[in-house]
Amino acid sequence: MNFYPTERVALFIDGANLYATGKSLAFDIDYKRLLALFRSQGQLVRALYYTALVEDQEYSSIRPLIDWLDYNGYTMVTKPTKEFVDAAGRRKIKGNMDIELAVDAMELSEYLDHIVLFSGDGDFRSLVEALQHKGKRVSVVSTLTTNPPMVADELRRQADQFIDLAHLQEEIGRDPADRAQREQRRRPEPEPLDEFEPGDLIQT
Repeated sequence: MNFYPTERVALFIDGANLYATGKSLAFDIDYKRLLALFRSQGQLVRALYYTALVEDQEYSSIRPLIDWLDYNGYTMVTKPTKEFVDAAGRRKIKGNMDIELAVDAMELSEYLDHIVLFSGDGDFRSLVEALQHKGKRVSVVSTLTTNPPMVADELRRQADQFIDLAHLQEEIGRDPADRAQREQRRRPEPEPLDEFEPGDLIQT
């Protein structure tokens, strides 16, 4: 990874996308180790984690993860999911956080030198370009090692630096033995909510 010690750095994490990328690589992310890694690379200003929540549930499966992140150095940005019925009468749930992430990145960029985007979503290409026009360096964290790749080609090409999550496994991966012990104590780690199956999405 190419960082300068004096750079003011912020992490913008698309929670659902990062979860899916880690799952595709068959390893669990240790968020404490992830934070420590980037703190060692520069002057970490903020780490923001974006995810949608299902409201009106007696138990939200993602709540334990959100609470842990909130108390351990991350800024949580959440919003409720939206439920709708498609043309075929099927119930759908959607909770996209792209706009919130993009607005925050543009607003905070005044105080940053280097933005690290944890997402492979090609919709963020324009955001990366806009940040670069403001004189900021932008790194994208996703992976090319899956088939198909989790990162959109246009996003990878636009970034100043592409960091393959697969190459960080030794540094930020959770010990499988720790996971087994954790699952004996509580429910499995939940999947953050964002957009769901590709067929569930409304084309715009």
